[in-house]
Amino acid sequence: MRRLAVRAARAVLALVPDPVLGRILPGRLGWRVHPLPVSEAPAGDVRLLIAPVNSAGQGFRWARAAETLPGVGAANLETTSTGMAAFGFPADTSVPEGAFLFARGWQRRQRHAVLGGFTHAMLESGRYLYGTDPGRTPVQVARDTERHGVRVALLWHGSDIRLPSAHAAWEQDSPFGARGAYPADSTRILESNARAHRRMIEDSDFPVFVSTPGLLDVPRSRWLPVVVDPARWRAEHPPLTGGVPVVAYVPSNSPLKGGPQVDEQLAALEREGLIVYRRLERIPAEQMPDVYRQADIVLDQFRIGDYGVAACEAMAAGRLVIGHVHADVRRTVERLTGHELPLIETRIDEVGPRIREIVSDPARWAAVAAAGPAFVDAVHDGAESARAMREFLLGDSAGRHASR
Repeated sequence: MRRLAVRAARAVLALVPDPVLGRILPGRLGWRVHPLPVSEAPAGDVRLLIAPVNSAGQGFRWARAAETLPGVGAANLETTSTGMAAFGFPADTSVPEGAFLFARGWQRRQRHAVLGGFTHAMLESGRYLYGTDPGRTPVQVARDTERHGVRVALLWHGSDIRLPSAHAAWEQDSPFGARGAYPADSTRILESNARAHRRMIEDSDFPVFVSTPGLLDVPRSRWLPVVVDPARWRAEHPPLTGGVPVVAYVPSNSPLKGGPQVDEQLAALEREGLIVYRRLERIPAEQMPDVYRQADIVLDQFRIGDYGVAACEAMAAGRLVIGHVHADVRRTVERLTGHELPLIETRIDEVGPRIREIVSDPARWAAVAAAGPAFVDAVHDGAESARAMREFLLGDSAGRHASR
């Protein structure tokens, strides 16, 4: 009954022109953009679309990495909201979330652009490729897209595919386990969504990519390293050379990746005069290079056992990055890349003691920080990401990033 009601409502909405619909929909569902932009195929023998999530601007960065392959043009499409737009991540094409959900005119135009212009598509986070279709699942839409000659791969970012139950068994500090505090209701939702997304993988033969090495338990997955622009993050002065060290903590999701004990330990150190503590949230992307350049130590996450964009950005800036990365992940990174991850291993209840150790011997730890830019240049500047996509896009294999 509910499905029939949804279809009936959407059938009525489909009769309303997109500009009018954007004005009459309530609150955050509405939009004022007109005309709604469509992601058009770029030039190239191979034309790739990455859509529709662009988490931390990675869809845009992966598209640029793909374009370094011979004959490849690429574009990314993101759906966005007021909250997401505030971060200012780069994107080739941005469409309001409400339009992605309800604007039938835009959906038809975007579908035509995909089927008529692109040769390949990477579908992020199990979403629909060009607007919702209540009559079909995302994987059914993806299969239809392939039948029209567009090769499809699935691309996952983290919480969209990570199983809380499996993670709690693997990681002792998991936010979903006995030592974590992630809300039970939210955990059940993540579990349900991740299981549904894994069924998408099981029910299809699409290539599968994951953005971090800690997700390589996903069936058939290949690691697609996150990409940062090293030059954008370079800092002129090395860390731990200018008096009382500045410690920056920018938790993107504190219950998932950290906890109040991190703040408590850092506040105590600041009261002793050992550090200057800067806890920062919801910082626009364009301001983050300056945030890291003004810091000596950057805290990453302590519960997921993995690393991602934020850690790479801080390492590219030559900052001393501390956090927790599971031993399995560290071994995987070294095996697949030949490089040791220069992120200082520190569990969530060891932050205070670790920083005391750093403050007592800054010269030693400054040398560790200096390894960060070289690691990012080798693994996260886009070249390894292009290599990971090469087989999918060009049909030949030159990549090393296979399943764990």
